[in-house]
Amino acid sequence: MLNGYSSTVAERFMRYVQLDTQSDPHSTTHPSTEKQKDLSRLLATELQQMGLADAHMDEYGYVYATVPSNSGKTVPVICFCSHVDTAPDCSGKGVKPILHASYQGEAIVLPDDTTQVIRMEDYPYLKKHIGNPIITASGLTLLGADDKAGVAEIMELVQYLLHHPEIEHGTLKILFTPDEEVGMGTAKLDMQKLGADFAYTLDGGELGTFEDETFSADGVILTIHGVSAHPGYAKGTLVNALKIAGEILALLPKQEWSPETTSGKQGFVHPLRFEGQAEQATIEFIIRDFDTRQLAIHEARLQDLASTVLANHPKARMEFSITEQYRNMKEILDQYPHISDYAKEAYERAGITVVKEPIRGGTDGSRLSFMGLPCPNIFTGMQAIHSKHEWIGVRDMEKAVEVLVNLVQIWAEKSV
Repeated sequence: MLNGYSSTVAERFMRYVQLDTQSDPHSTTHPSTEKQKDLSRLLATELQQMGLADAHMDEYGYVYATVPSNSGKTVPVICFCSHVDTAPDCSGKGVKPILHASYQGEAIVLPDDTTQVIRMEDYPYLKKHIGNPIITASGLTLLGADDKAGVAEIMELVQYLLHHPEIEHGTLKILFTPDEEVGMGTAKLDMQKLGADFAYTLDGGELGTFEDETFSADGVILTIHGVSAHPGYAKGTLVNALKIAGEILALLPKQEWSPETTSGKQGFVHPLRFEGQAEQATIEFIIRDFDTRQLAIHEARLQDLASTVLANHPKARMEFSITEQYRNMKEILDQYPHISDYAKEAYERAGITVVKEPIRGGTDGSRLSFMGLPCPNIFTGMQAIHSKHEWIGVRDMEKAVEVLVNLVQIWAEKSV
């Protein structure tokens, strides 16, 4: 822990999670929900109160702020980034955070829905928190550690640096984004205004994890056009698009090529949404792989599978559209190895063993890296995310802040 410092990161976190900031994947606005601005506005105000004169929220819900350099060296400008929104998977309205001051290994029955029980056998990482405080929700909602833990840790970093001017650092940029959970976290980001050279997201899980590799990702929309007819007089005429789509889904492999059958660096094809009627049906897929070149192979396989089905329905036709979503940030980060090296050194100074893990997903860092801002991912402590069992250890949050304090010093030390 940071010597002589009374941490407020848990208190911050518990305040922030009570604001509903759930994003909406079906919205066409930026941000996708106006309520995300409630937290962004609060963060901008708190940063101003700390003394960051340029802190502000823009019209899209992004928060920008600058911690001025106190170093006489030319230090690269470093950005720390987290997202304010919570996932659409589970309600984020009316979150009631509960601080369990000294967890002793017991099953935690969440009070607002006693069928929701957090057990150590389901979450073995709890063993490392025995005797320490953890925070859960109350049983009706997610907690929001993804990514309000990252937000709280960055805010704590700012407060610590401003109260400890003896800590040498370069110019730091603070960025809080909306809509990361719906894939739009950088859609309206003003890179020129941000003005950073390198960045780190705080959006990871267990203590010690460090992530510089993500999936590459595409989306596929497969549309089946059938032939409509009155069902009473449909013989020889009706071609039911729903049934054709069902045949395609039934042909997907059962033992491989899916999220439920893959792990590690295996890619997958995942049907995410299915809607339609007899005349037209649409299946939305997400395509994922750590090797960007494999995406085209997965897509060709899927298209061939669909074409095989369509061949049995000559009056039907299909459309197959591909949209790039994000790319593996490792392709960029490998060009700047010192970004990861400095982070690993910061972990080590905090007494933390670095655990490198590829992210079976994406972060704002994926997009930022390909927008010219190389950006790996640092742990926050979040666990069981997007669920009513979500929890976080206070110790992990405090250690994340310690890593950030070390990291800004290392960037200054390595500069001239």
